[in-house]
Amino acid sequence: MATVNKRRKVDSEGRRFQDRWKVEYFFTEIRNHCVCLICQETVAVYKEFNVKRHYQSRHSTYDKLTGHDRSEKLKQLEAVLMSQQKFFIRARESNENATRASYEVATLIAKNCKSFAEGDFIKECVMKMVENICPEKKQEFANICLARNTVARRIEEISSDIKRQLTSKGVDFDFFSIACDESTDLSDTAQLLIFMRGVDDEMNVTEELLDLQSLTDQTRGKDLFVSVSSAIDDMKLPWNKITGIITDGAPAMVGERSGLSTLICNKVIEEGGKAIKLHCIIHQQVLCAKHLKYDHVMKPVLKTINFIRSKALCHRQFKQFLLDIQAEYEDVLYHNDVRWLSRGSALQRFYSLRKEIGEFLETKGQPMRELSDPIWLADLGFLVDITKHLNVLNTSLQGKDAAVNQLYSHLKAFGTKLQLFIRQL
Repeated sequence: MATVNKRRKVDSEGRRFQDRWKVEYFFTEIRNHCVCLICQETVAVYKEFNVKRHYQSRHSTYDKLTGHDRSEKLKQLEAVLMSQQKFFIRARESNENATRASYEVATLIAKNCKSFAEGDFIKECVMKMVENICPEKKQEFANICLARNTVARRIEEISSDIKRQLTSKGVDFDFFSIACDESTDLSDTAQLLIFMRGVDDEMNVTEELLDLQSLTDQTRGKDLFVSVSSAIDDMKLPWNKITGIITDGAPAMVGERSGLSTLICNKVIEEGGKAIKLHCIIHQQVLCAKHLKYDHVMKPVLKTINFIRSKALCHRQFKQFLLDIQAEYEDVLYHNDVRWLSRGSALQRFYSLRKEIGEFLETKGQPMRELSDPIWLADLGFLVDITKHLNVLNTSLQGKDAAVNQLYSHLKAFGTKLQLFIRQL
């Protein structure tokens, strides 16, 4: 048989850079490459013959340098190369910092639901501050791109990255649960929020917004189920690992036959798993708090607030009246049943401005007799205090990464607090 000639691979011969080549040929090693300090060209192979040939053919004039002069020239060339490297490193770091800052600002714009065009205004403000505080760094801040299209692209990339991370983590989930809440926005479009909490075999918990689905048609249980199914399948999450579904008490959510939670549980059973239905603890707390109506207090308060704020002229006069007498607040607050926490804020503001409100209503020929009734004022004060405590409880039940035992302890502590209040009455 004919022998096959194999090509010699010099890269695998284990050749190394020799320190003496620095002085003899003005060469150095950079990232496993033999680089000439004089012209910055590289030699492919760590071989003295190649290094010497390059030096003699290109830089033989340096042979006249010997001893101390040659060592000084080597230090000078190394310093020049180092300064060039630092320049490019600084330029790269500056570009990376500018890009990172652009992403950070885009994240804040998205989190605060601001217009993408806000980026240009933010940059304009930043540049004015830089001109007065650190003008020498003006160019670095000028490199930060916050144009509308750039901000939109950054937010899309952040969203895609979060989705990739969540999909990657979802593969390792041993179990996960979902929480759904449906509400209508200002444009009368139903929005379905789908949250997810999963845990892997190392007890690492991941809690994230899985999806936000807009429902332009009906919001029946099966319509909600289609949206939830789309979100789960899109993230490639296995149905048989769903252990719980948390919703509020709306019929479309908890219907025995066609409610969302029922349809999800049936789907999980079909896939070989088992899920339980749970009622949102925050929604339960809000429903419980709504039993504290105190209509004889709330109705006069809401009637007075609506009288002040419903007409533009009356509202302007009231605000000017508060400004003239240097009141603690500039206005009263509306109460919204959808946002239950607003009740506590509206009552607190009304109670703080009760004297000013009484004086203003007298000038308008609409006196509020309840403001001169000490019993009614005592009930108002009680309602202000108790709604404040309820607001604190509601806030403590919110937030990320809250375990069920923590929520339970908050409720038990609030129950104990109520018992103490009862003893003091």
